[in-house]
Amino acid sequence: MQSQETAPRGRSNLAALGAFVLVFVVLFVVALMNAPIRSVAEVTESLGNYLAEVRDTAIPFMIIISVLAAALGVVIAMVVRREWPNARRRQALIAGYSFLAPYLLVTLVFTVGVILFALYISFTEYQIYTTPVWVGLSNYVKALTSKPFHQSLYNVLWYALIVTIVQTVLAMAMAVLLNTSMRFKQIIRTVFYAPSVTSSVVITLIFVWLYLKTGYINLLFTKVWGLFGLDWTAIDWLGNPKGLFQLVVEGFGGKIASAQWYLRGPSVAWMCLMVQNIFTTVPTFMIMFLAALQDINPALYEAAEIDGANGWQQFWKISLPMLRPIVVMVLVLSTIGTLQIFDQVYLATAGGPLGTTMTPVYLVYTEALGRLGPIQMGYASAIAFILAVIIFIFTFIQRRVIERGAEIY
Repeated sequence: MQSQETAPRGRSNLAALGAFVLVFVVLFVVALMNAPIRSVAEVTESLGNYLAEVRDTAIPFMIIISVLAAALGVVIAMVVRREWPNARRRQALIAGYSFLAPYLLVTLVFTVGVILFALYISFTEYQIYTTPVWVGLSNYVKALTSKPFHQSLYNVLWYALIVTIVQTVLAMAMAVLLNTSMRFKQIIRTVFYAPSVTSSVVITLIFVWLYLKTGYINLLFTKVWGLFGLDWTAIDWLGNPKGLFQLVVEGFGGKIASAQWYLRGPSVAWMCLMVQNIFTTVPTFMIMFLAALQDINPALYEAAEIDGANGWQQFWKISLPMLRPIVVMVLVLSTIGTLQIFDQVYLATAGGPLGTTMTPVYLVYTEALGRLGPIQMGYASAIAFILAVIIFIFTFIQRRVIERGAEIY
């Protein structure tokens, strides 16, 4: 009897040891593939040179990852040791992780490994072609005290606030409209949704042409003004750094000093990019709201109509509460997307004019690749992680505030 109990326990220990070794080796190889090294030709021309470079420049990184791999390996080994004696659970464990293995390997190599690499170099001075030098929190302090980073956060927070609110309201309104009985509904849906399936690059270039001083927007205003006998002065929409509040104050004869740039509000160029983003993103969220509206039980509206509720009351008392989970999802997705805006800025304004369209992601791009000065991969990584924390905080607050009580629906 004792030998029969000892045998399964021995096999469980052996399986746990195998799981630990497997996890440790896989994570060690992933770390090896993502080690911070000098990206020069002689390093990557052979495996021997690569391993020698890792030994010379990335030992601290490999030690840190090895400790994390060992800790995770212990956890996995404990799970395997507990599940192994039960045949059914053992088979389920093997089958489940066998199917997950391809996805897990890709995620570990191209996501987890890259994140760990970026987190490590955020504490170093690293210029791709040089050896990483540990500088601690210097990059984070530099970012938090840098005016360009402050301005990029200022810009993107205005962008997130305005675009998120406007596109959520418009998407919901369009969904309610398309949920009613109307002629040519399918055609209208297709027309409304078309901007969302168009490439962001193409849409941005189209809007850039529209915003030119010789573009169609200035031409439209010229024609409209001409109907009243007035002259329209063409505006360089994407080259105008004046802020919204600044224009209002100047309209009353006031002035906002250049040192008080944070009081000027979103610039004309920035608001032009907001219009483009709203135009291209609203249709996607409209489809989400439309699907949710069609999932609401029609009996609720029939009962409300019998009780004398009009359309507006039905929307506020039935539709909006039932849409609350979708509102949370749309706001979260919209906030994450707006805080990470990059391609429109890259193509249309390159952060100008006067930094009024600079965003944290575009700042990461310029610093990491040295577009405005020396390459600063560590500094760029620090900015990226600060932005990640900001996005997490915004998302957490939105979920806690808006989603509260939504479970009753």
